[in-house]
Amino acid sequence: MTYVVTDNCVKCKYTDCVEVCPVDCFYEGDDMLVINPDECIDCGVCVPECPAEAIFPESEELLDWVEINRKYSEKWPVITLKKDPLPDAEKYDGIKDKFKKYIKE
Repeated sequence: MTYVVTDNCVKCKYTDCVEVCPVDCFYEGDDMLVINPDECIDCGVCVPECPAEAIFPESEELLDWVEINRKYSEKWPVITLKKDPLPDAEKYDGIKDKFKKYIKE
């Protein structure tokens, strides 16, 4: 099992979670973070740190998100230090289907 970053991170990109990760498995895109599922040790310390509540344990319902996290963690650089969230993070928090709308291949 792994943890995955899901849709609510898009356009928010709070980075509180990266500072507590003991294995540095977070990767940063322009508009969101992802977790490398092969590096995650399933500790879950990142979950309560996410203000957007966008991190969840792997489940049948989230298999697409596991693959999204895997794909982008292979393309994006690792992030280990907390940064400011995106400027309009609060405005985008809770909006549905942000990944489809804002993440471009």
